[in-house]
Amino acid sequence: MMIKLRLNQLGDTREGHFLAGFLEGAYLCQGGLSFKGPNVRTHTNDGPGGSDVHVHEDDCEAFVILQGKAIMELNGVKHPMVTGDVFIVEPGEDHHLISDPEDPCVNLWLHAGPRRHPDQGA
Repeated sequence: MMIKLRLNQLGDTREGHFLAGFLEGAYLCQGGLSFKGPNVRTHTNDGPGGSDVHVHEDDCEAFVILQGKAIMELNGVKHPMVTGDVFIVEPGEDHHLISDPEDPCVNLWLHAGPRRHPDQGA
């Protein structure tokens, strides 16, 4: 089941991570900042033998559009995204982010889990 929000819909979180309640896991443990070129589609031909399917079996992933526009392709359905949108992908959902041809996106991608990233210690 997809979750699409705007940044202003997130709660005033002072502890834990800013997606608590939407992204399971006590700590942000993996992620990055991504600058996409026009029409770039993530995870194309992903997986063994180029299956073009990209799923996470055991955790959710969040995408935050910081600038530009994109399409989130989720299980073959395309969902438009603009600056300030947050999209949560659930375990088992096939997902691909497609950057807009005229206004390419800059986005965060994040995973949360039970432990901190190893570089954060403890």
